[in-house]
Amino acid sequence: MPATPQYRWPLLEERVGTTVWTKHENYAPTGAFKVRGGLVYLQHLLREGRKPAGVVSATRGNHGQSVGYAARKYGVSAAVVVPHGNSTDKNAAMRALGVELIEEGHDFQAASEIADKIAKERGWHRFPNFHPLLACGVGTYALELFRAAPAIDTLYVPVGMGSGVCGAIAARDALGLRTRIVAVVSAGAPAFALSYERGEPVSHEVTTRIADGMACRTPDESALAIASKGVERVVQVSDDEVKSAMRALFSDTHSVAEGAGAASLAALMKDKESMRGRTAAIVLTGANVDSDVFADVISEHNFARVT
Repeated sequence: MPATPQYRWPLLEERVGTTVWTKHENYAPTGAFKVRGGLVYLQHLLREGRKPAGVVSATRGNHGQSVGYAARKYGVSAAVVVPHGNSTDKNAAMRALGVELIEEGHDFQAASEIADKIAKERGWHRFPNFHPLLACGVGTYALELFRAAPAIDTLYVPVGMGSGVCGAIAARDALGLRTRIVAVVSAGAPAFALSYERGEPVSHEVTTRIADGMACRTPDESALAIASKGVERVVQVSDDEVKSAMRALFSDTHSVAEGAGAASLAALMKDKESMRGRTAAIVLTGANVDSDVFADVISEHNFARVT
């Protein structure tokens, strides 16, 4: 896939008070960074001569579109399990890619367990939600960003299962850069933050209503191990802070951001005093938000400048 752009937006820099690079993964073919991982993972299986009869995975949306996009490209059947109440627009996007959509479970973790069961029953390949090859694929966005703007002091990366932040760590280390990486999680899905503090996986119920791409109840142990060594710290952002960041991105960059896609800006806005005079980068990881949800977020406040 072609590289996505990274831009400096004057209004956004005015709002935050420092230099800010925005990596536009909302311009990826599925509207989110996850597509990179699905393409790399499935291509690797095929290169090894292990073309599966079908693949099955679980998602809140963007990973499922990645699975569907890659499966359609390589002629493989795909099923994806989503929890009840999942984004209607993301569900529609997966179906449009030819995915068999299965709605079961009350949250992502429950949907993941159901996907495990379906894979065994059908003899299909269980397309993982975290894997080194997925991190390798999505890490290419960080590789593009660092090559275009190598003098970044701090990169803010949203975290769900962790492939994005692990890929960013790998790209930074491969290029020998000293960029600090800050992991951003939803305060309504704090399992990764709690696990980072304790040094071991900790489960926690999910309550976020806007950042569904970060709604992880139990972090992946291998992703946590990589992040524990590679990130400077973890920042939690509330749903209200995420909504403010969604409005700011729309106002300042004319971009639509889903909750998880705006989370990195929400964290930078919390850190703006300590970041003055430094160069920051954020990742707009996705734009796949239901239109009615986005309309509600936009209508909550006016666009008065906040500097």
